[in-house]
Amino acid sequence: MYKDKIKLLAFDADDTLWDCQSLFDSVEKAYCKLLEDYGSADEISQALFATETADMPHLGYGCKAFTISLTENAIEVSHGRITADKIMEAIRLGRSLLEIPATPLPQVRETLDALHASGRYRMVVFTKGEILDQENKLRRSGLAQYFDDAVIVADKTHKEYVKLCHRFNAEINSFMMIGNSFKSDIEPVLQLGGYAAHIPFHTMWKYEMVEEHDHERLVRLDHFGDLLKIL
Repeated sequence: MYKDKIKLLAFDADDTLWDCQSLFDSVEKAYCKLLEDYGSADEISQALFATETADMPHLGYGCKAFTISLTENAIEVSHGRITADKIMEAIRLGRSLLEIPATPLPQVRETLDALHASGRYRMVVFTKGEILDQENKLRRSGLAQYFDDAVIVADKTHKEYVKLCHRFNAEINSFMMIGNSFKSDIEPVLQLGGYAAHIPFHTMWKYEMVEEHDHERLVRLDHFGDLLKIL
């Protein structure tokens, strides 16, 4: 069905090609433990999310922005009483995310290999975040060989999806986005007239949570390898 229509495949990176959010969750858990003198884990977590959300228009997404939010929030929830040692530990926790191993998730490598070998599609990584961090994760993953390019943007807006299609001389109705976030990977593409394959991950950042819906150009998959059944 889809293989006769799709010419350009775009793949989200974090939590689609490799695990990411669960590592952020682990850091946040350790961070809440670090700040336990200043509130419960739930209180610290909620305050951190509010800080991240407020910082996002200026700092965007990624480990560096998250580390700044960790530091800022620690000062705020402690009313400036937190020690320098604990601030340094919060920074260390944030920096640890720059070393995410980016090990491909199950069925990812085999599926990309088969799609690439078919010769039917242009294939691109399309992700948001910090350029150096995302480029390093793609390098560590060992998956770069399967893609024509990696496009890293500040946010996945309608405008950026249109620019991506233009970059590869593809019409939006011959484009499919594959990802785990309905908000960032699925909804914008459907609104523009493209196709989308939603592959949920077992954990999701609160900022990416939205109400989902069905659509005639949307396919929901349980596993990455299921792409071969439709492509």
